Amino acid sequence: MHPAPLFRESDTEALIARIRAHPLGLVCVNGEVAPLAVHTPVLASLENGAPRLRFHLSAHNAATRRLEAGAAALIVFTGPDAYISPDWYGPVPNQVPTWNYLSVEAEGTPSPADATAFLDDVSALFEAQLLPKPPWTRAKMDPGSFEMMLRGIRAYELRPIRFEGTSKLSQNKTTAAREGVIEGLSATAGGLAIAQEMRRLQG
Repeated sequence: MHPAPLFRESDTEALIARIRAHPLGLVCVNGEVAPLAVHTPVLASLENGAPRLRFHLSAHNAATRRLEAGAAALIVFTGPDAYISPDWYGPVPNQVPTWNYLSVEAEGTPSPADATAFLDDVSALFEAQLLPKPPWTRAKMDPGSFEMMLRGIRAYELRPIRFEGTSKLSQNKTTAAREGVIEGLSATAGGLAIAQEMRRLQG
């Protein structure tokens, strides 16, 4: 988490939307010798205004063994990001390169969840984004195949005790400098998403 309060994002609905747009999370736990981290898709929802995150890991993953022992976890989501050139600040002198980005952090102790329901929900959500392709469902699998594969995963639910993000979008620069950054980013294919976020922030 960036230490500057200026970049802190605490709007729960905005953070949920950010996760839904970039659902591949990095689940981090303390291992017995070194930190452990594993990527996994995460389903994010709000229940009575509180965030609920669901994910799954391989049953044989070292991180899974730590979670089964009751370890706490930190899930990190990285949204769009872009390099910022000092040249884009215009006449503002003595600047250095930096990076603008959006991120989310969710911290807490995951609890076991229904793996079948999770996999059904994951496939339903992402298959719907592939229309007009007919959606895949586990009904297309041979009898018993799904149940056999299900034994190889563990599903979890996290109700975060800390849920916040970083919106680092040049808020510490002048309006003219931010306009220069937006113009510079807009001329690069990789910077368009951050340029749009900066425009949205400026209203």
